[in-house]
Amino acid sequence: APDAKLESKMKATELRTKDVAGLQQELSDLGRAHFALRMQIATQQNSNTAQLKRLRRDIARVQTVIKEKQVAAK
Repeated sequence: APDAKLESKMKATELRTKDVAGLQQELSDLGRAHFALRMQIATQQNSNTAQLKRLRRDIARVQTVIKEKQVAAK
């Protein structure tokens, strides 16, 4: 459910407990949610632009944790 991801921001500590495959799945889900929200805002079905910022930050947070894990694995 992409809507569940819009409710609250993710914590980096929670993300660090997941493996890289799980994080990449999370990133994929967030990407889909981000696209859907952009379309809703563009078609004026949704006026809560703050959700967009929160989603972008969540995406960046997941990407950061993935990068940390890849660097640590080397």
